Amino acid sequence: MVFSSLIFLLCFLPSLLAIYYIIPAQFRGLRNLILLSFSLFFYYWGAGKLVLLMVLSIFINYVGGLLASQHQSKLLSRLGLWFAAVAGLGLLGWFKYAGFVAEIVNDLGFLVPIPHITLPIGISFFTFQGLSYVIDVYRGDAPVQKNPLYVALYVALFPQLVAGPIVRYTTVMEEISHRHETLEEFVPGACRFCFGLAKKMILANSMGQIADEIFGQTASTLPPSLAWIGALAYTFQIYFDFSAYSDMAIGLGHMFGFRFLENFNYPYVSRSVTEFWRRWHISLSTWFRDYVYIPLGGNRCAGWKRMRNIFVVWFLTGLWHGANWTFILWGMWFFLLLMGEKFVWGKWLSAAPALLQHGYTMLAVVISWVLFRAVDLSHAHSYLGAMLGITSATAQSGQSIYYILQFLPEWILAFVACLPIKQWVQSSLWQNNKTGQLVLYYTSRIAALLLLMLSYSELVTGSFNPFIYFQF
Repeated sequence: MVFSSLIFLLCFLPSLLAIYYIIPAQFRGLRNLILLSFSLFFYYWGAGKLVLLMVLSIFINYVGGLLASQHQSKLLSRLGLWFAAVAGLGLLGWFKYAGFVAEIVNDLGFLVPIPHITLPIGISFFTFQGLSYVIDVYRGDAPVQKNPLYVALYVALFPQLVAGPIVRYTTVMEEISHRHETLEEFVPGACRFCFGLAKKMILANSMGQIADEIFGQTASTLPPSLAWIGALAYTFQIYFDFSAYSDMAIGLGHMFGFRFLENFNYPYVSRSVTEFWRRWHISLSTWFRDYVYIPLGGNRCAGWKRMRNIFVVWFLTGLWHGANWTFILWGMWFFLLLMGEKFVWGKWLSAAPALLQHGYTMLAVVISWVLFRAVDLSHAHSYLGAMLGITSATAQSGQSIYYILQFLPEWILAFVACLPIKQWVQSSLWQNNKTGQLVLYYTSRIAALLLLMLSYSELVTGSFNPFIYFQF
């Protein structure tokens, strides 16, 4: 089940809201139980029996948290941390990477059977989320939770379950037991959900159609113009697809009294790759910063050790996204760029004109998304070669004009939607006068309703449209 589906919009969400809000607010435990039951059903709808893996992950993190509590002995605390890390990451490793490792071993000349394993949707997200809870308990940054239903709700909460954002336990621990659902929170949350849904249906899906058709062709025969259009289309698709899910997750959280942190902050206006990663998938980059980079020594290390720390983070970031050499190369691409900005051309870049800074950043990001989207290394090599003009170009060059003109409104909207126009409007209207506040208040809600109707019409006439990050 996905947020951008009729079954979710017309059945799941209305049923949950009706049952949830019929129960008086003072029966917090019952409301939590309803929310947990619907969350597990939400996951079961897409994963089937693999929901048992989710339950096992909850059990691992619950027991790991109990053992890792500061009230235990040091030995027992470490045992709890290692139990959660080894068991949780072990499950992630088996389901996501066993086949990849077996292929590498076979390529080295050792014949081993390649397991065919169904990848549970969202396993990387709920594994990292649960593990962050145990680590925070071990460090003393979060209190241990002795109620297993609270841990289960934290891990399985359906808005951010399968595609993030990765929510820290400290962000929602008070809200799990003492949140206050209000109309003032519900309405903006519903509007945020509608805007996210429209972003997915109108922008991500249209850009995805272009990207899928172009990337589906033989890369070595693409004209350079068509290859660039495909790369730009995917650049827009992955941003609007993933940020749309985050918008909907955050909006749904507000509808049930939870306040998740932002996961995107207009990354395509960045003037450096370093800035880009402060704005893109914020919950993942901060996870690696807090639980990998800083424990390794972070910026406190000098010379090669600092480089080692950055390398480890970006190797793991690439590997986290998938069991494919293209993802590892994608991580290494950003490692090289970040190292260059830190030690080589960073000062020159900061002194360059803003337009040049932005152009450099977007060129680096577009190339990265080609690596990310390619089926394998050979496909990535051929596609990047086509972008550079190394191509036999047997495909019709008229396709480039077709994809521009046929989707011209979507291209224009995509460029505009990457800009922080909402922030500009809020800073000029919201803060200065009451009339501007009223205009912004009502226009945003009217726009949300119109976008909901437009998204619904797209859903009725469209087909299944899963989110890209479900595979991670």
